[in-house]
Amino acid sequence: MPAILRRHGFRLLLLTLFTLTWVWSVWHPLHPEDWLLENYLVFAAIPMILFSLRAFPLSNISYALITLFLCLHVVGSHYTYAETPFGYTLQMWLGSERNMYDRLVHFSFGLLLAYPVREILIRLAGLRGFWGYFFPIDVTFALSSIYEIIEWQAAKAVSPELGSAFLGSQGDIWDAQKDMLLAGVGSITTMLVVFALNLWFNSNAWKEIRNSLRVPPGDKSLGETRLRQWWHHRRSS
Repeated sequence: MPAILRRHGFRLLLLTLFTLTWVWSVWHPLHPEDWLLENYLVFAAIPMILFSLRAFPLSNISYALITLFLCLHVVGSHYTYAETPFGYTLQMWLGSERNMYDRLVHFSFGLLLAYPVREILIRLAGLRGFWGYFFPIDVTFALSSIYEIIEWQAAKAVSPELGSAFLGSQGDIWDAQKDMLLAGVGSITTMLVVFALNLWFNSNAWKEIRNSLRVPPGDKSLGETRLRQWWHHRRSS
């Protein structure tokens, strides 16, 4: 077996699955202009993921979760979020008055991406204990709100018809707030699962939580205290 398959076989499989889904989405999308708007996210995300593979590879679990979310997104781009067939099925199951596919994807944003965010924060920022659960939720909420702002500005810049298709609000004035809430609920769900697994497998989980909430020895306040230290250091050097 070639070395690249031994090392990256699962990731190549994920890339293949996403590529097939994306190519399918290109074939006669319901609203081609909306498809293009929705896929700017893909055009930005995929190169970033591929270029980071060598310098900062994530776990296969994180890549699988990211791939699943991107596949859900490009399916919505093919039909538009407000007209995806499975959304009508969800609408019937939930007794809703609207297509629910966009709600599913926003919930999945938090559910599927909170773990990769946690992995990045723990490895780069050294988060520990409680903060390894809190900040992935916080960052997911923030990213969801940033996306809603980008979506709003993009919708303002295009024609009203295209903007309406892109927003997919379906007449709900609180659509953006509900989308952000669902992303947050998704991220909380994932962090609860991760926490439960840590309790099951890691006998030190509670100790790590307690220690992370204690002030480290030798800790000092910042603000004017740190500015004063810098000032004295600058004068003495």
